Amino acid sequence: MDYEINFPHLGIYLDHVGKNIRIGNFTIAYYGIVIAIGMMLGIWALCARAKKTGQNPDDYLDISIWTMIFAIIGARIYYVAFAWNLYKDNPIDIFNIREGGLAIYGGIIAGVITVLVLSHIKKIKFQVMLDTCVIGVPIGQILGRWGNFFNREAFGRYTDGLFAMQLPVSAVREKEITEEMWEHALTVDGVQYIQVTPTFLYEGMWNILVLLFLFVMRNRTTFDGELFLYYVIGYGLGRFWIESLRTDQLLIPGTSIPVSMVVSAVAVVISIIMIAVRRPRKTKTI
Repeated sequence: MDYEINFPHLGIYLDHVGKNIRIGNFTIAYYGIVIAIGMMLGIWALCARAKKTGQNPDDYLDISIWTMIFAIIGARIYYVAFAWNLYKDNPIDIFNIREGGLAIYGGIIAGVITVLVLSHIKKIKFQVMLDTCVIGVPIGQILGRWGNFFNREAFGRYTDGLFAMQLPVSAVREKEITEEMWEHALTVDGVQYIQVTPTFLYEGMWNILVLLFLFVMRNRTTFDGELFLYYVIGYGLGRFWIESLRTDQLLIPGTSIPVSMVVSAVAVVISIIMIAVRRPRKTKTI
């Protein structure tokens, strides 16, 4: 019964949603499979963008592989740094990412640093590389959030709205269950369920809008790096709102302030200022 995931108001009842697949003696988490597929599609998209803009796709294939490696490392370091209480008693768990625990902002920061280094090695303008690579980022995020679905994580507070999602209590981390969720918990055939906001779904849908916006703006930019700034603004606005709904927030140490909300707000403001300063202004003629 731990495998159930239900959306009662949509009439969707999924009886068996596993967390992994077994091939011989190997167990592969769906979380990893979904993220890997998202990364491959993202790499395909950015290489296609490179070819269309007259760049060498092979350069971007090399860049993607290195960026992907360091982005995963950065995402894990970021998560562990702000969730150290989960790992301080058993540090070996830091290396177990099959159960989740990748913070997208850590991946983005590490990815940007990697692109900066590789831009010097490949002798490609840094801002051009950012604009080319950014097309693949929301594609990876869209699919990556479904990894959270399989892991029963990245959900939000109690809701009884249209998209309310029911999860067995035994399938989630108890620390992510709020008092309000316990108050509205229900028991069916001996199984206790909580009802939550599917923030993974909200963020996935939001990233689809971000991707569409990038496609609209990709040929309308006026300076190198502008498309990347549009991504930062688009994703940051959505993440700021969605993060406020989550119950597994990473907090600034010693406070109750979600670090992702702070990062989102700062990144959005800086990006808006940079676009306002750098984007050419039309002058009126008299």
